[in-house]
Amino acid sequence: MTKNTGNQGRGKDRKQNPSALDHFRPLLVDVAVPLGSYYLFKDAFGTSTFAALAWSSVVPAVRTVWGLVRERRTNALAGLILVVNVVSLLLSFVSGDPRLMLAKDGAVSSTVAIGILVSVALGRPMMTAGMKPFLVKGDAAKEAAWQRLVSGAVAGSAEFLRRERMFSVVWGVALLVECVARVVGAYTLPVDTMVWLGGVMMVVVMGMTFVISGGLAAEPMGRLLAAEVEAGESGEAGEAGEDTARATEVAVAA
Repeated sequence: MTKNTGNQGRGKDRKQNPSALDHFRPLLVDVAVPLGSYYLFKDAFGTSTFAALAWSSVVPAVRTVWGLVRERRTNALAGLILVVNVVSLLLSFVSGDPRLMLAKDGAVSSTVAIGILVSVALGRPMMTAGMKPFLVKGDAAKEAAWQRLVSGAVAGSAEFLRRERMFSVVWGVALLVECVARVVGAYTLPVDTMVWLGGVMMVVVMGMTFVISGGLAAEPMGRLLAAEVEAGESGEAGEAGEDTARATEVAVAA
């Protein structure tokens, strides 16, 4: 009985304080799985480009249909990846050009990049879901401070929201640059070189983007968040003191 209660308690804690993986899971499922499965089928299993594209489309297709049927909404990122794969499949029918196929790999990066930049324009930066857990860390006080900052109700809100948008913009621009580099490389470098260089380019871009987005956005947001936590605690302490003073005055008057 005690063991079951403990397991239930830990399960409840995980739901209340989701890990960074929980927040990153949609991005991993919608982007990393289709991209990784494409290279797995194509390079490891030796399937054709067409077959690799077809199999790598399964997950985004299921995610898109599931969102429509179960959640009554479209999964934007999964839908974008699915569209890219479908277009790539159509290109495979009309062209056997290996350079076109290499350039196609950049379409995934550009699709995600456009999705991120559009989300910023709509006021819902897509990359926030992945960044927030690293700053909040499941702390209730930080979560409350985050909500105050994004609501625009406190002094640091404007700067906090600007940095939040900047974080997604950096990622969107970086992925667009990676797309352009892939396309240029596909048509200017030897095919054999570009096959391995494409993966290297992605790793380098991701690493640099983590550093740049952290310095320009995540770290300043962390400082603003910490300051707001302190301000909130000071405010609560002040309110508690006022309540105690009023209670004392009432007691003395009585």
